[in-house]
Amino acid sequence: MAVDLILGPLLRHVDETSAAIWMETGAHAEVSVRLAGQEGVWSSPTFAVHGHHYALVEVTGLAAGTDTTYRVELDGTQVWPPSDSTRPESRLRTLRMGDPLRLAFGSCRTSVPHDAKGHFTHGVDALRTYGIAQAHGDDAPAWPDLMLLLGDQVYADDTSKEMKDFITSRRSLSESPGDELKDFEEYAHLYALAWGEPWLRWLLSCLSTLMIFDDHDVRDDWNTSWQWRKQMEATDWWHGRIVAALASYWVYQHLGNLSRAERAQDEMWSRWQQRRTETEGEVDLSDVLDAFADRVDQRPETYRWSFARDLGESRLVVADSRAGRVLEPGRRSMLDEREMGWLDQQLRGDYQHLFIGTSLPFLLPPGLHYLEAWNEAMVAGGWGRTFARISEKLRLEIDLEHWAAFQDGFRRVCQMVSEVAAGERGQAPATVTFLSGDVHHSYIAEVEGEQDGGARILQFVCSPIRNPLPRLIRASTGIMAHRVARPLGSRAARSADVPDSPWCWQTIAGPWYENNIAIAQVSGDQMEVTWWGGEVIDGVHEHPRLSQVAQVELDAPQGQAHHPARARLRSQSRGLRPHMQRNKTARLAGR
Repeated sequence: MAVDLILGPLLRHVDETSAAIWMETGAHAEVSVRLAGQEGVWSSPTFAVHGHHYALVEVTGLAAGTDTTYRVELDGTQVWPPSDSTRPESRLRTLRMGDPLRLAFGSCRTSVPHDAKGHFTHGVDALRTYGIAQAHGDDAPAWPDLMLLLGDQVYADDTSKEMKDFITSRRSLSESPGDELKDFEEYAHLYALAWGEPWLRWLLSCLSTLMIFDDHDVRDDWNTSWQWRKQMEATDWWHGRIVAALASYWVYQHLGNLSRAERAQDEMWSRWQQRRTETEGEVDLSDVLDAFADRVDQRPETYRWSFARDLGESRLVVADSRAGRVLEPGRRSMLDEREMGWLDQQLRGDYQHLFIGTSLPFLLPPGLHYLEAWNEAMVAGGWGRTFARISEKLRLEIDLEHWAAFQDGFRRVCQMVSEVAAGERGQAPATVTFLSGDVHHSYIAEVEGEQDGGARILQFVCSPIRNPLPRLIRASTGIMAHRVARPLGSRAARSADVPDSPWCWQTIAGPWYENNIAIAQVSGDQMEVTWWGGEVIDGVHEHPRLSQVAQVELDAPQGQAHHPARARLRSQSRGLRPHMQRNKTARLAGR
């Protein structure tokens, strides 16, 4: 009987000479990948987890700059592209040293239908729309070299009707944890809903993608505080949830982040490789993966979810800012000592651009930053026990749990980045840029007062891909984040003896609230960042059109001071340049 391809293929880690292609199949099979115009075939058997079957095929021996189509076979039968597909064949592109880098990034994507109702409640899916534009090829932006998804790839705690229907087919919603996810089976279905839509599935088969989790991949406010964690551990369902969340994350997201060499050193991948030599038939990793997930939840210092990539003349360092937090009162830090030491080693110069991926913005609007720092001091007893209890409730209610709420870790990372920017860790790059999501609005912030010849320190935020804030909350968020909160936050922080931040910064572009996906393009010391969204034209909900939300050019000439006032900054948004949006829409509609 023929084996079905359930999910994928997803093009994951790609470098100059190799690529990893991940997929889920309907049964045990030998998975093969064939590249057009090249001899040979790359194959791997599947492995099993809780009744599901997965494979990651390592395609090796490629030339830098390879750009070719590929096909997938299961037990010798072609399953991708599907025989009835009307989309272009999937392509595999390797990196090449010296080429300009195009890096897409974004976060926060819900999986609801792409119809009138879904567009009314959740807006147009920016990532799916981007895939449609690339498939049509007419006036679409150049393909990125890779995409970094910065968290909330799935929502385990805020489920769609389709996910609720699946849950109720298995158990009663009166059973804990209600309409939230309970186990691996439910996570597998959630990932299928998230990545199975045909246009998105095609895009992910062509665009090399890296991923890091945020709270909703597990549960809202995951690891916000010591009190939050103790409350979760007191429930009768949390243990099963966190084990399923981390086990499924390793399978669906983390495994593809790793290079071939890193995968060879990964404990779970090594366990599978060892068992392959000892077992006839398919290796089942269910028990060992569950034990692994349980252990790394309780002892996060025993495994690393963070990773780093050299991308020609740029470097990308992606830090886990969720699983490895230190939460004990008096010791709070966004990263534990082992992870902080790793990050310290990864942040260095001798690159044109250094990107630091963290799901949570490192630089919030300054007023909110100081409010979070004040809240941390209050919870620690700055104004006594009564205010400590109130402040903990406030922390959970309005999500005061970004880098600013972990002042020790924030200050240590500031010191590392300042050393890179000043040229104390090799030649200073043109920019050091934090890439983040989470906050459901997008903006650029810049640190002020860098010395001549030093790197610009920037924060780019792209959020959401598809989960917009209601308009009323957008207005209140804008007022609080960029007006009221600045004086309130600074006064509150001073009242609690919170030290001044080592940096001063300001928002230099944004905020904007549309669903969007961002693409940063660097060439030499220049950078341009464009946020792309989608809009429904003439009521055609199935095929929304790509539209430009904003574009910012940032110059970083060597040997000059890099102050916001001296930056060339060009913003093209619907509000500022409407005629450009009409022209762009007309060209796409002409298809």
